[in-house]
Amino acid sequence: MPGAPGRQNRGRKGQLFVLVGVAGVVVVAGAVAAVAVSGGEEPAEKRAEPTVRAAPPAWTVQAGQRLTSGTGLRYDGTMTVGGRPVQAHLRLTPSGLATGTLTAGPVTANVIAIGGDTYINAGPAFWRDYVTGVAKTEYYAGRWSKAPKSMPGFNVPGVLGPESIARRLAQAPAKPPTETVNGVPAYVVKAQGAEYLMASAPPHRLLSVRAAGPNAPVFTVAPVAAPATVFAELRPRVANLGGAADPGLRFKPGALTFANCDQNTNGCTVSVPATLAEPAGAVPDGARVALRASLSSRGRPLGSCIASQPVPADRSMTLRCTVTSRQWRTWMRQALDNPGAYPYAATAHVVGEAVAEDAVDKLLAKVDKERAAVVPPTPAVPAEPGPSAGRSAAPEVATSQAPGGS
Repeated sequence: MPGAPGRQNRGRKGQLFVLVGVAGVVVVAGAVAAVAVSGGEEPAEKRAEPTVRAAPPAWTVQAGQRLTSGTGLRYDGTMTVGGRPVQAHLRLTPSGLATGTLTAGPVTANVIAIGGDTYINAGPAFWRDYVTGVAKTEYYAGRWSKAPKSMPGFNVPGVLGPESIARRLAQAPAKPPTETVNGVPAYVVKAQGAEYLMASAPPHRLLSVRAAGPNAPVFTVAPVAAPATVFAELRPRVANLGGAADPGLRFKPGALTFANCDQNTNGCTVSVPATLAEPAGAVPDGARVALRASLSSRGRPLGSCIASQPVPADRSMTLRCTVTSRQWRTWMRQALDNPGAYPYAATAHVVGEAVAEDAVDKLLAKVDKERAAVVPPTPAVPAEPGPSAGRSAAPEVATSQAPGGS
C-alpha cells in the first residue's frame, strides 16, 4: 500500500519516508521421514523376500499404448464452483502438457499446464468470484499465476495427461466393474483423484473422466484432431510464463526504504526486507519471492521495477530493485533545474514467484521437443524444375546478325 512521501529539494537531501510492503498467500505439503535404530546387539539378518509383480491386464496395456502413441486428448466438461457452473475445455498432449480455457458466464480464464504445474491467466472478476482461499487476488489477476488448489480443484496433468492415465490403468483389475456411457459398455477404473471410463471393447477408448475434488468435474473425451493447433496455442502462452506469481506463498514484509534516490537522475532503489510467513516449516523446494515496486509523485507515475530470487533456508531476505525509467529521469531533471519541494512515494508488493524469467527457455524446449514428436513435419514443396529437368527453356530469338554483331 502507498506510504508517506519523500521530499526532494535542490541543494539538500530530501526527507525519505518508508512504505509498507504487502504479501501473498500459502499452501504446502510437508514430508516426514523416520529412521529406526537398534540397540547394542548385532541386528539379525533379514532376507528380503523377492516379490514378482503381476503383469498388467492385456486390455490396459492396449489402452495405454493407444493413449501414449496418439495425438493427445481433448476434454470438454462442466464443474460447479460455489454453486455456479464453469465450462472447461482443455487439450492435452501425450506427455500431459495442457492448454485451454475455463469459462464462467462472461468471464474466461486461460489455462496451461507444464512441468507438472497448472497456471491460469484471468481477470479480476474470475479471481474474485471463482477462486477461493486466496487473499489479495489483485496481485494475481491479469497475469499468469500458478493455479491454487481451489481452481480447478484437481491436478490437471496428473488426472488428465495420457501418460499419467496409462500408468494408472496398469493398476486396474482384469475385470473392472462396468456401466454404460452413451450406449457404449465401459469399464470403470477407479484411481486416486479420478474415475476413468474405458470402452470395454477393443481398442478400449477413453470415453469419460470423472475427476474428484471440490468442484467434481465430469469430462467427455476425444482424440485431438489437429495437434499442430494445440502447440500453436500452447507455445506463446508458455513463453509468457516468466515471473508468474505463486499464491501458495505468503510473506511478511518489513519497512520499505529508499537508496541512492536523492538528486540521482540515473534511478532510485527501493528496498524491502521480507520473511516467508507461510507455509511453516522447511522452505518448499524451488520457492521464489518477487518484489514489485512503483514510484510516483503527486499522482504522476515515475516508473516501476521488479526483482526476484530464491527464498533462502532461513526464510528471511532483503529485496531490492531500481527504477531507471525515462519518467524518473525526466522528473528528477526538472526537480534539479527548478528548486522547490518534490515529494515522491513508492508502492511495493512482495509475492511468491512460480516461474523465474530464466526458466522459460527450458520450458519452451520441452514444448518444442514434444511438438517435433507429435506433429507430422510439413511436406517440402518441390522446387520448380529448371530446363535441365524437362522444363522448356525460353524460346530463342532468330536474328540475321552474327553473334556479337551490331
